[in-house]
Amino acid sequence: MTGLRLTNVKKSYGEIEVLHGIDLDIKQGEFVVFVGPSGCGKSTLLRMIAGLEAITAGDLVIEGARVNDTPAAMRGIAMVFQTYALYPHMTVYDNMAFAMRIAKESKEEIERRVMEAAEMLQLTPYLGRLPKALSGGQRQRVAIGRAIVRHPKIFLFDEPLSNLDAALRVQTRIEIANLKESLPETTMIYVTHDQVEAMTLADRIVVLSAGKIEQVGTPLELYTRPANVFVAKFIGSPAMNILSAQLEQAGEPCLVKGENGSTISVPIRVDESLNGSKLQLGVRPEDFILAEPDNALVSGTVQFVESLGEVTLLHIEVEGHDEAVVAKLPGIVDLHKGETIHLSASADKVHLFALDGISLRYRSS
Repeated sequence: MTGLRLTNVKKSYGEIEVLHGIDLDIKQGEFVVFVGPSGCGKSTLLRMIAGLEAITAGDLVIEGARVNDTPAAMRGIAMVFQTYALYPHMTVYDNMAFAMRIAKESKEEIERRVMEAAEMLQLTPYLGRLPKALSGGQRQRVAIGRAIVRHPKIFLFDEPLSNLDAALRVQTRIEIANLKESLPETTMIYVTHDQVEAMTLADRIVVLSAGKIEQVGTPLELYTRPANVFVAKFIGSPAMNILSAQLEQAGEPCLVKGENGSTISVPIRVDESLNGSKLQLGVRPEDFILAEPDNALVSGTVQFVESLGEVTLLHIEVEGHDEAVVAKLPGIVDLHKGETIHLSASADKVHLFALDGISLRYRSS
């Protein structure tokens, strides 16, 4: 059953089109995360779903009903903002109960739902406090609780953790994950720029760029099978390295020549029409391995070493590359600035992209 469907949804501000035909189905009970760089349209899309922004063209359907012109209050949606938007003069209990009182719910029903949500979010001891007496994480939980008591069909989260410090982000992220388990039939759509939030919370991730969807998939699908260079570099931290390569022999596996002149047999089917073509070869920093010069895909000079204990990050200057190549090697690596390093990768960890940025694995699947 589809909880929400977007069909060719567009958004324009005058002559400027910011969303260019979004098509997306979200099933009831899914936790879907929108990610993308600043200005890609993810928050605008969320606000259109909420009814806070008008849809310029296309259709928004919730549970089979077109809701383009349905007022926000009647869509069965609750939204949690990055700014908590709590009433400062009201207690936690009254903040959570306010919308239900406006809807003229009975006192008994208000009490039941508020206490249920407070227990779920570990807010029971704070129900009599004002927001100023709470930490940032507690305030965000109150904002979530205020949404829960409304029993919405869909939760919308607009970067809800961005104002919290690192420790509170981890704690509140776990609480949101627990909330999803407690409400398995409720659809949740979450906007973030934080990859850790996206990878740990999402059933599926929607990657947006410049008002268009680049790829939709599970976190592991996007990590292991990015559809293009944009997704490959956006998902994963540090970002995937993109190197120059040439297709020596098509077929499956195909034979690819790296920048150092060494070849690697990659288990990807490539059409014979591409024989001799220049390609882009992608390697994630954590997939590099130290190699001998004759077997290296890439060689360069160490420019900066980040020794983190469990891993070492090496920033490497490679001739012909404007950006440093980054390698993430396990443990403590005895390499220093100015030293030469040679790197390769397991064939099944290599990604191949055409010059237009499209993944050859994705194109051939």
